[in-house]
Amino acid sequence: MSQEKVDRYKAQKANRKEIMKKEKRMRMLRSMTVRVVAVALIGWIGYSGYTFYMDSRPAESVEVDYTAMSDYLTEMYNAG
Repeated sequence: MSQEKVDRYKAQKANRKEIMKKEKRMRMLRSMTVRVVAVALIGWIGYSGYTFYMDSRPAESVEVDYTAMSDYLTEMYNAG
């Protein structure tokens, strides 16, 4: 090996801990970024699906028959 290669190898070996820490930090940062993007994407898909489902459902309507109450009150008024 040439002297340059030997010197470069020694420099890398001397800074190996710092290089490994930096690589580990970058790997962790990439991993966290991917996780945040994945959670945001899943949340957006879930929210979009929920709003689509809620908008596509027909509105429920309820009818109430008050004739029995009306008859009862009429009888009470006429009886008294």
